[in-house]
Amino acid sequence: MVKIRLKRKGRKKKPLYRIVIIEDSNQRDGITVEDIGTYNPHTEPATISVKEDRVKYWISVGAEPSNTVNRLLATVGLTEHVPLASSNQKVSKKDRKPAE
Repeated sequence: MVKIRLKRKGRKKKPLYRIVIIEDSNQRDGITVEDIGTYNPHTEPATISVKEDRVKYWISVGAEPSNTVNRLLATVGLTEHVPLASSNQKVSKKDRKPAE
């Protein structure tokens, strides 16, 4: 399966990210299929640049964006962002039921 996710670049404590198309079995910084954008969290506001036509193509083919990439693409206006809520949210740890 193909995923859209971040690939970390930059130096220690100064990360820069590339938005890439990658096989889900590959490592975070492993071999990619295609680079489709960049994300710089250090600028104010954070800089996000993507190739919109390539993002739309890969999503139409069936590539799934990671949660973080989905949030970034939503800020650009390419996807819908659905906030994820934990099933254990607002439940104290001692009252949680074990996973089945």
